[in-house]
Amino acid sequence: MVEGSMTQGAGQGPAMRTETLRDFRVPVTEPAPYAGSAGLDGEVPVYGEYPAYYGESLVVPARPGYAASVPAQPDHAPAAPPAPAVPPAPVAPPAAPESADQDEDEDFEGYTPTQRDLPIIGRGGPGDTVQVQYVPEETAAAGPGPLYVVGDVHGYLDELVTELQAQNLIDADRHWSAGNARLWFLGDFTDRGPDGIGVIDLVMRLSAEAAASGGYCKALMGNHELLLIGAKRFGDAPVASGAGTATFQAAWLLNGGQRTDMERLEDVHLQWMSRLDAAVLEDGHLLLHSDTTAYLDYGDSVEDVNDTIHELLNRNDADITWDLFRKFTKRFAFRDEETGPGAVRELLDTYGGGRVVHGHSPIPYLLGEVGTEDGDEPRGPEAVDGPHVYAQGLAIAMDGGVTMAGKLLVVQLPLSD
Repeated sequence: MVEGSMTQGAGQGPAMRTETLRDFRVPVTEPAPYAGSAGLDGEVPVYGEYPAYYGESLVVPARPGYAASVPAQPDHAPAAPPAPAVPPAPVAPPAAPESADQDEDEDFEGYTPTQRDLPIIGRGGPGDTVQVQYVPEETAAAGPGPLYVVGDVHGYLDELVTELQAQNLIDADRHWSAGNARLWFLGDFTDRGPDGIGVIDLVMRLSAEAAASGGYCKALMGNHELLLIGAKRFGDAPVASGAGTATFQAAWLLNGGQRTDMERLEDVHLQWMSRLDAAVLEDGHLLLHSDTTAYLDYGDSVEDVNDTIHELLNRNDADITWDLFRKFTKRFAFRDEETGPGAVRELLDTYGGGRVVHGHSPIPYLLGEVGTEDGDEPRGPEAVDGPHVYAQGLAIAMDGGVTMAGKLLVVQLPLSD
């Protein structure tokens, strides 16, 4: 099966196109041979993570199996008075006095406690009074929190906020409120909708807030991130496309580019987008943006794919960037009932996981509800109310078609059967 191409609408606002499944438009000015990408020879950047800070308390063991508090003595504290001398007994040489340490060592030799709330023994004042406290049992590490995925946002910031709040991932002030939850965006933050830069700003801030709470908020690179990067970096410079000569600027505008996004686009946004991974494996789910097998062209492991794409983008070459954009614009590799399951299995066999979770292709397109040619009236994109599981249960589509009056999907994985 030949994978289709992308897009619906252009210009300054979302547009609805129901007449075709091939919706990616490339401006053509003159025929030109396609120039492939060169080999890899650059260095792969390393990107850090946001730190999480945790408090620590120090417990010093005083005896095997015990934890005793050791109060610090100030340097100016007076030395303790010497103990009074004990005269020797007149009949026999005095026996060495047994110490409390010896008694404890004999009584507890070989003892291994099983409780974690062991007593802390320390002097509480003058004399022999001993205060015994208990160290509260530490809360066991909860492990990773619940996993959520977000489909294509395309600049619809208000809809995104509504869905994140409905899942209790952010609060009324749009701050992270999900503790150690894990949140993955599947790409395509900009274009078609009114506030793509606002979406990116929110995701970047939530990434820091989630990390500080023990969770994380991360994102994958979509084909519209590649398109916006190219439009900003290369503008009207000609690139060799499969249909002739094109420019990133013209392609971006034809595919829903918003001039307000370009005006507000800053270097920090470009750097963030260019460092996004293309694929990730989480809890047996292979998360991708596009429903295409083009990922196989970039490596035999998830790590290789991400490293290769980062290296290619760092070359700052218009033709190489266009080739990346062109390949990740392909779609529908999993839709055919006969060949689709095999395409998904090829990806899973290579990269691992039991299911592919992707965005990119709106669910109404996958269901044939847009652009049908048999005369039947489609249900319409507003009928989408959740992810679409298909390809013999091996693929989950997450683009609910928010640009088509559909739904922006935020879903917890795994899906209940």
